[in-house]
Amino acid sequence: MADTFDLYAHVTDSIIASLKAGTPAWRKPWTGDKGGAPFPLRSNGEPYSGINVLMLWLAADAKGYRAARWFTYKQAQEAGGQVCKGEKSSTVVKYGTFEREDADTGEERRLPYLKAYRVFNAEQIDGLPAEYYGTPAEPARDLGTEADPALDAFFAATGADIRTSDEPQAFYNPGEDFIHMPPIATFHSAAGFYATLAHEATHNAEVWIMPRRYAATVVL
Repeated sequence: MADTFDLYAHVTDSIIASLKAGTPAWRKPWTGDKGGAPFPLRSNGEPYSGINVLMLWLAADAKGYRAARWFTYKQAQEAGGQVCKGEKSSTVVKYGTFEREDADTGEERRLPYLKAYRVFNAEQIDGLPAEYYGTPAEPARDLGTEADPALDAFFAATGADIRTSDEPQAFYNPGEDFIHMPPIATFHSAAGFYATLAHEATHNAEVWIMPRRYAATVVL
């Protein structure tokens, strides 16, 4: 990996992309998910730590991976698997130090270094043992969260077609021009429900402002 890898820019760009997509991976305000991102583990089952946890959570959330384990290309082969053709890797980093002699004083100095590695989620790899693939999706839970009549009236007045089903996703479908929301009872709070609805209503407004040919389904 080139020494010019900018960890801070990479993490910042990943977070911004998650925020632009809607509710970020670490703040989904409702229960239930088709592809929850579990705590990331190395190929040997050891948990990642530090910034790598956030980086792999973001990657898993963006792609919908439910498998916890991540492998380098070589580790996948050693485990009996093969990375699927066309799959793109995710980035993790390793911190360390090395010693170098100071040119002026001749003393040994300990200097830090940062090295980037490319890893693949188990779901991007064929031929691994069955236990490496996926985790059960989180079931939606009825938390008893109740609607706010005043806010319901406000959103109804916008004229937006708001549909609700048990599907644990919030999104705006520009092709059919409707907003889909999970049931409010599955949200941790009414504030989370209406904040998510407001976000999708914003996508609704954007689509009517931009040329229709550029519209694409926006999913949290």
